[in-house]
Amino acid sequence: MGMLDGKTALVTGAGRGIGRGIAIALAKAGAKVVVNDLGASLSGEGGDQHPAAQVVDEIVKAGGTAAPNFGSVADFAGAAAMVEQVVRAWGRIDILVHVAGILRDRMIFNMTEAEWDAVIAVHLDGMFNCTRAASVAMREQRGGRIIGMSSVSALGAPGQPNYAAAKAGILGLTWSTANALAKYGVTANAIFPSGATRMIDSTPRGREVFEQTGKWPSELAAGTERDPDNVAPLVVFLASDAAQHVTGQVFHSFGYGYTLLAQPQAVRRLEADRRLTPDALAALFPATLGRGLRPPPGTLFGKSLEERPLDEWKDLGDGVRFWQSPWEEP
Repeated sequence: MGMLDGKTALVTGAGRGIGRGIAIALAKAGAKVVVNDLGASLSGEGGDQHPAAQVVDEIVKAGGTAAPNFGSVADFAGAAAMVEQVVRAWGRIDILVHVAGILRDRMIFNMTEAEWDAVIAVHLDGMFNCTRAASVAMREQRGGRIIGMSSVSALGAPGQPNYAAAKAGILGLTWSTANALAKYGVTANAIFPSGATRMIDSTPRGREVFEQTGKWPSELAAGTERDPDNVAPLVVFLASDAAQHVTGQVFHSFGYGYTLLAQPQAVRRLEADRRLTPDALAALFPATLGRGLRPPPGTLFGKSLEERPLDEWKDLGDGVRFWQSPWEEP
């Protein structure tokens, strides 16, 4: 028996990289999967049906059930059609995983309107378009799993204002959806994925690795901590009945482990019995709200956990260990 036997799913951006691994893992766990991929370039241009068709072929040859979809998640009607394809083929939609994404990297001071709009359209509009359509069916059937791919870039990647904003928007959309659909038995969670994909290949560092080794980072990553397929087990779990109580959460998939991120929380408050004047606030701020302010965490926060003291880690046996922050409230 598979963990997802009898379930149906739509995975966007599933022709390559992280999405491909997720689609194959869902199918292996027993789900019937619509594999969506426009087949566009990293910048979102063009189209190619081969990636999605190839993943479907791989699933079917392994004994699973899958069908391709070549639509654009940025198109409201197209996203609705993807969801309808799942429902029409198999009677319901149990799982939505939104992975589709593009890059148009630029610093904030020289980004064009078109570069901004293109990335927002695929990542954030795409998440809304698919979630909106799936939520109608999931609400009626009183059950479902919605999983979106956010990114550590949301924490302040300097050369990705469009990508960072879209990925941060996915967090807000996830939390809103989780609160709205909880009473219908629908969960919504987000993941910061990691892994050496063609997005990593496209960076200066990726080119440097290729020049040094003759292989792209995505080729070298297979079977290692950098393998994009390492994200898939978390998705399968969140898509299953075993995770019916998990909603509104954000996870970071990094290496061979997963990190639960803290929810936004208040850490300081300055309050008076009257409206403070700007001068009064300026005088009080340094020793209160302004004391020891830190910059945004940035994209490398996950690696810092490995530097935490050994006594904060618990050995769970069989090569597994667990860390919990000492400042987390009980």
